[in-house]
Amino acid sequence: MYAVIETGGKQYKVAVGDKLRVEKLAADAGAQVALGRVLMVADGERLTAGQPAANLAVSATVIGHGRGEKIRVFKMKRRKNYRRTMGHRQSYTEIVITAIEGGDAHGGADQAAATATVATVAAETTATVAAETTVAAETTTVAGDSAPATATTATGDPTHGA
Repeated sequence: MYAVIETGGKQYKVAVGDKLRVEKLAADAGAQVALGRVLMVADGERLTAGQPAANLAVSATVIGHGRGEKIRVFKMKRRKNYRRTMGHRQSYTEIVITAIEGGDAHGGADQAAATATVATVAAETTATVAAETTVAAETTTVAGDSAPATATTATGDPTHGA
């Protein structure tokens, strides 16, 4: 079983027992935390995504906090005697995933709802793309009709531009 979660603006694929470094969390070492949004949960061949997965929770234990390797930032403008060197170390929190929990994530009703939601979103996306393509085609046709085929000079010679 694994889940896809979002925390700190990044997405992670996690399973129980995984250790990972995420953006710094406001929690002490040893504390239990519930991680951000759950985007998807997979258990064998069953997949729950979208709204049904939002009812699930992924919990983790904070192992500790740290800072990553230093990154050198060098700015320069040639011939202007402008050179700046800066460094940056990104803070992180190291966690271990303890549980992927929630209601009956893969029950019949929830699975049917998830399938219906995915089918509805796919149909809406297809309809939107088709409408945008139609509008783009109409716009191209209208613009094509009003534009002259070639630019001509006062003498009527199309080979020499205006």
